[in-house]
Amino acid sequence: MKYELIENFNLFIKNRVINKHNTMKIKATFLDEISHDIPHQNWGEKEWDADFAYMKDVGIEMVVLIRSGYKRWQTFPSSVLTNEEKCFTPPTDLVQMFLKLSDKYNMQFYFGLYDSGRYWEDPNFWTNGNYERELKVNKELIDEVWNKYGKFKSFAGWYLSQECSSKNGKIIEMFATLGNYCKFVSAGLPVLISPYIDGKKNISQYEIETVRDESITLKDHENQWDEIFGGLKGAVDIVAFQDGHVEYDELIDFLKINKELCDKHGLRCWTNSETFDRDMPIKFLPIKWEKLKLKLELAEQAGIENAITFEFSHFMSPQSAYLQASHLFNRYKEYING
Repeated sequence: MKYELIENFNLFIKNRVINKHNTMKIKATFLDEISHDIPHQNWGEKEWDADFAYMKDVGIEMVVLIRSGYKRWQTFPSSVLTNEEKCFTPPTDLVQMFLKLSDKYNMQFYFGLYDSGRYWEDPNFWTNGNYERELKVNKELIDEVWNKYGKFKSFAGWYLSQECSSKNGKIIEMFATLGNYCKFVSAGLPVLISPYIDGKKNISQYEIETVRDESITLKDHENQWDEIFGGLKGAVDIVAFQDGHVEYDELIDFLKINKELCDKHGLRCWTNSETFDRDMPIKFLPIKWEKLKLKLELAEQAGIENAITFEFSHFMSPQSAYLQASHLFNRYKEYING
């Protein structure tokens, strides 16, 4: 009897160690410096340096510039974006700053491409020449960025910033063209995409509602992304679906399908575990810790490899403009430290 109790206790301790080791952690974050729906925090290098230190403290190993430019705003003085898109000249070279900080804190940096904004606003984007123009501008931008910043040791990959939820227009051709060109220029550095699921919470930030009646079915999601992934062979390496557009009781099924599809097509499957709350009419505030914890646990159950988040600096940082973010940081730190 005593022997059985000891064995059961040893097994319990072993399982606790295994579970703690396997706890799904946020290993990466987007950097949202060119945003259209989240207030800017107006940080300089001092604040960004402090934020990288906070990221490092909770185990973040990779940062992803979510977009280098949006419409006429840009993160560095790009001659391509200034000449081709008439973008305004920024007062600071944020890309260089982020790369230096990534070097300092031994993090990987992924460069996000340019989003003209026409994708969202023009229903004829794919047929009126804007699609080809977006490709042309981004290919020129890729050349410029690699020549300018490729020497940094932390420059580790690329992010295709054109988000989508389904096989819309020529999205396969766009991802494949840009992903392959990124790899060609940088001698094969990996490429990341972060699509979203066309669920009940896929609602414009400009609407007061938080849910809608219609939602993509699991089967339709599977069929569309099976086809999309089939067209991205060799062009994309990592897929991190955003996890906030479906109800919590639906999420595990979509996560499992995402993992199965990635495995089928030889892609690394991450989750984009959003740290803002889509359940409130105020767009957007830091998420309730219980919700984030649930999403991370579901991703672990589905066998997801890693978690990236959108995004640490606004919604988890102790120095965020949102007071709640520092408390979310504390709860998450308690979680990962056991």
